[in-house]
Amino acid sequence: MKLNAPVFLVSAVLIAIFVAIGAILPDRLAAILTLLQDGIVARFGWFYILSVAFFLGFVLWLLISPYGHVRLGKDDDEPEYNRLSWFSMLFSAGMGIGLLFFSVAEPILHFSDPRHGDGGGIDAATRAMTTTFFHWGLHAWAIYIVVGLSLAYFAYRHDLPLTIRSALYPLLGERIHGPIGHAVDVMAVFGTLFGVATSLGLGVMQVNAGLDYLGVLPNSTHNQLFLIGGITLAATASVVSGVDAGIRRLSELNLLLGLVLLLFVFLEGPSSFLLASLVENVGQYASNVVPLTFRTDAFVGTEWQKSWTMFYWGWWISWSPFVGMFIARVSRGRTIREFVLGVLFVPTLLTFLWMVVFGNTAIYMELFGEPGMVAAVRESVPTALFKLLDRLPATTLMAGLATLVITTFFITSSDSGSLVIDILTSGGEPDPPVWQRIFWALTEGAVAAVLLLSGGLLALQTAALATALPFCAIMLLICWSLVIGLRGERTTRDPLAESTPALGWAAATPFGAPAQETTPPSVLRATERGGSWRDRLRQLLQTPAPPPRTRPTPPRNEYARSRITTFIAETVIPAFEEIREELARHGREGRIDRRWNQASLIVLRSGREEFSYAIRGHAHQQIHFAFPEQGPSREQEPVFRAEALLRSGQRWERSLDQFDREAVIRDFLDAYAKWMGW
Repeated sequence: MKLNAPVFLVSAVLIAIFVAIGAILPDRLAAILTLLQDGIVARFGWFYILSVAFFLGFVLWLLISPYGHVRLGKDDDEPEYNRLSWFSMLFSAGMGIGLLFFSVAEPILHFSDPRHGDGGGIDAATRAMTTTFFHWGLHAWAIYIVVGLSLAYFAYRHDLPLTIRSALYPLLGERIHGPIGHAVDVMAVFGTLFGVATSLGLGVMQVNAGLDYLGVLPNSTHNQLFLIGGITLAATASVVSGVDAGIRRLSELNLLLGLVLLLFVFLEGPSSFLLASLVENVGQYASNVVPLTFRTDAFVGTEWQKSWTMFYWGWWISWSPFVGMFIARVSRGRTIREFVLGVLFVPTLLTFLWMVVFGNTAIYMELFGEPGMVAAVRESVPTALFKLLDRLPATTLMAGLATLVITTFFITSSDSGSLVIDILTSGGEPDPPVWQRIFWALTEGAVAAVLLLSGGLLALQTAALATALPFCAIMLLICWSLVIGLRGERTTRDPLAESTPALGWAAATPFGAPAQETTPPSVLRATERGGSWRDRLRQLLQTPAPPPRTRPTPPRNEYARSRITTFIAETVIPAFEEIREELARHGREGRIDRRWNQASLIVLRSGREEFSYAIRGHAHQQIHFAFPEQGPSREQEPVFRAEALLRSGQRWERSLDQFDREAVIRDFLDAYAKWMGW
């Protein structure tokens, strides 16, 4: 068994109590959920607004920050999935069912009953799409990025468990393994379970509407419960088969079927109008995103906010442990900049395209064609998509395809959510046992069923909003924790800042003048501190890292090869052996790897790699003239350099002549101390 007992048992017991109350006293639970929603919006609406604005700003800062090159994993890790599979899983897990449920309904509802002003006109149509973009655009994916990026960074780069608690390690240290860490993961389990249950509830309402439209199954709560049971079993089979065999293939199928449906509506609808409106709507969104971000409706009341923006922010935040961990699980090996670009902009643009094709087609019909879409949506939100398809050719075929797409999105959301909860309750185990996957997949279906019984859409909205509140505070701490971790990353990657490594130092000189060799600053500091290097090593000890995999070609110049080989054999290797002997006195094992031009010292703790440091020699040929037209080139004596390498990708290069055994030892200690800093 791979089980984190406190997290699993507390989560399972509390959720079982909730399911029991909902099944026995659904009306009482509905009343409680209504009061809870009103209280959260009235007292904490501003907190949601401000937090989500901060998350988007934080993510944009990460995109342009110096940390963009940092890889979510070891420096030589490659992405596990190609970009198509990656985008498919991102989109399916992050938005799937919600897009199908709201793509027609939300633009039409904003068009007929806007936030401010009169509905039903051209201005209302433009504002409707701007508001829809606002709810489904950058802010939603920024929330997912905060959690997903932090989890991937700490799990794959620093070898911490793939759980929410790991993202708080720089703040909590080893306390993440105690009661505080358990509490964080329990809240993540609740957010994930209720966020996914909200999506499943919306999805099953729409599946039932589609089957009712096709004349297969009447629309009723009883039939929706029946559908939840059947589709949950399909999702259970998918999650049992794992990410590669089940979730990835279903995600790719989702994207393919969804694009077929999208292309059909685009071609059969007002295509030229849709393209023109896409450009205009994106421009309107870009020009209004800042005032929309900070609007709280403090002077006009929060009733509209409660039904729309607050619901969405709560839904995205409650989904963030699920989507964040899932995209972290499939994003190992990508850089921070690639991760942010891929997760923030690609799904957002695809979402905008989807909303324009379906939403603006419905608005176009209402404005310039036969009215009726507004009345149809007000009558039943789940049937909005099918009312749109009813006005296009091949109605029955497309309605069947839409129902199939909703079902596959349903299954993908459920199996992805189950996998994430499995990982949380198994202490970060990326491949949890099958019985746990089955348990949580069935539990998600049970929670969705109880929420439907306890008030339908209102209960689903309240569950998402309530479970998001405590996790929103945790997300703010996760941002702080990630910054602390990345500062340590920058320290190890900036050898010329405060503490220049002792690989030799050449003072800055005018172009063409001979370099003035000076005493390395780190050597001066070591001398000023006093004491032996053995005393310094005794004060350190702890952390991970392997050297970059390089396969340099030996120089043709035999003299250069001999000089570098001698340096490695007579200077670097003896220094490494001396360090290894001292490490052994402190419970560490040292392993020395050697090539003709490079030596690596790998520190092992309890048989596992803790830190790695390598020195590699180079020979550079000097050229007298940089430009042939200025005269014939003539080769001079090679310049010999040494390059230090750390797993973080840090490299620095100095003159070979400055090295002796003590300089190598001091530089190793400087690098070791900085790597272990945060």
